[in-house]
Amino acid sequence: MPFTLEISDSAPKFSLKATDGKNYELSDFAQFPILVIFFTCNHCPYVIGSDEITRKTAELFANQGVKFIAINSNSKNTYAEDSFEHMVARMEEEKFPWVYLYDESQDIARAYGALRTPHFYVFNKDRKLIYTGRAVDSPRDHTKITVNDLDRVLAEACAGNPISIPRTNPIGCNVKWEGKDAHWMPGDACDLV
Repeated sequence: MPFTLEISDSAPKFSLKATDGKNYELSDFAQFPILVIFFTCNHCPYVIGSDEITRKTAELFANQGVKFIAINSNSKNTYAEDSFEHMVARMEEEKFPWVYLYDESQDIARAYGALRTPHFYVFNKDRKLIYTGRAVDSPRDHTKITVNDLDRVLAEACAGNPISIPRTNPIGCNVKWEGKDAHWMPGDACDLV
């Protein structure tokens, strides 16, 4: 089995606490026809450099039934800034238009096969994967963006069209795995294209 979910795979279930103090499961979002689940964190320069672009995309497609869910799976022991307390503070400051969940055990990152921060997964109404990879081609420096894959995918999905490019390589820092060197990647992790 590949490390990362394959196109048409079902979204793995989760039950995680959010920065708003509530616990969320995958089934809590059943009313949304399209679900964007992305692995992110607080400290990564690729995340910080592209969060405002992601915000614009989330706001652009919100009225078309697209819901964004962010998941932080990074070990707080690798980067203290990635702790739950820092997640709460960041959401209070930034007021992002998504639910921000904490995967302290890293089980959900493993279930999805999250490679980097950020790494995006788009699921249809049946919660089958229709896209995995990057949002944009220059997440660290938004002034150099020439391609917005996430906008394209969501426009295609909302129009009921097939996804023209369903897989790209995520661009960012690797997930910070508990007990591992900051740059460690699982042996079966590999490029998606």
